[in-house]
Amino acid sequence: QADLVESGGGFVQAAGSLRLSCAASEPQFRTYAMGWFRQVYGKEREFVAAIDWTGEKPLYAAPVKGRFTISRDNAKNTVYLQMNSLKPEDTAVYYCAARIGQYIPINTASQAPSWYDSWGQGTQVTVSS
Repeated sequence: QADLVESGGGFVQAAGSLRLSCAASEPQFRTYAMGWFRQVYGKEREFVAAIDWTGEKPLYAAPVKGRFTISRDNAKNTVYLQMNSLKPEDTAVYYCAARIGQYIPINTASQAPSWYDSWGQGTQVTVSS
């Protein structure tokens, strides 16, 4: 189980930017696939982006592609979500997640919450119009 702590959420106007961070507690993190999800109250958790241990060829959900960028700094045990051109519909609680296991590649299955083993507590992002 990886302890994950998100930060960086907040309130921003439409067209603004935020950068979310997810810090992991264990050094094996650098070998894990990681994902970002978001959830609006009363709705299902929605895939946002995923990244493998190399940081290459990340996956993005269609609504955020071209606006959001997932990245990682393995030396800091941290994964980031840079969110630009934010829209009111991006308002949600954002969660990071880890797939426990070394060097597991990401694929279409990585878009499902059930693919992940460990979750952070979430950070609220609110975008005003």
